[in-house]
Amino acid sequence: MSATAPSRSIATLPPMGRPKRLGIMGGTFDPIHLGHLVTAEQARADLGLDEVVFLPAGQPWQKDDDATSAEHRYLMTVLATAGNPSFSVSRLEVDRDGPTYTVQTLRELRAALPETVLYFVTGADAILNILTWKDADECLELAVFVAATRPGYDLAKLEAQGVREQVQVLDVPALAISSTDVRSRFQRGRAVRYLIPREVEEFVRKHGLYGTPGNGLELGGVV
Repeated sequence: MSATAPSRSIATLPPMGRPKRLGIMGGTFDPIHLGHLVTAEQARADLGLDEVVFLPAGQPWQKDDDATSAEHRYLMTVLATAGNPSFSVSRLEVDRDGPTYTVQTLRELRAALPETVLYFVTGADAILNILTWKDADECLELAVFVAATRPGYDLAKLEAQGVREQVQVLDVPALAISSTDVRSRFQRGRAVRYLIPREVEEFVRKHGLYGTPGNGLELGGVV
């Protein structure tokens, strides 16, 4: 399978008479949490997507340099999505040298999948910064952008940026979960159960990520 394709086979074929609809969940996923999974499933259902591919960023250019290794973030994403046959994970950005730019990813996917409608799904926090992205105008032409609602972020601000008509809004359950908070909870020894998949918690503790001892799974945690 080419580097531009998802790492698992397509779960379903699109209905006769319409092109395939592919959801793209881009992000750092440091770590992936239940909010990401809820958003992806809501997008699949509401937008009639045939598949959702998760694309962990290799070297996210707008993030701090101390992000967890791309390989660890990729493996956590694989663990988190393994139970949903409509989800897949791609190494496209993980295996790319240099900083990760969304426009480059969309160019490669568009070239590899010319008949597929691409839906780029991201959170309200990210979409509000879309005009700071590299070649933002081209990004908006290459895919349908979908902004998932998130507590504390006002998507009405897209009007002021002049891009509201180019972004679809996806209403998702109000889960105020962030990767930043999950990392902090690990560092402080607080509970993360029901915030991230169990398999991801086990992986974090096994590999000593986010300040954990790295000595295997520790149940519970201080609330």
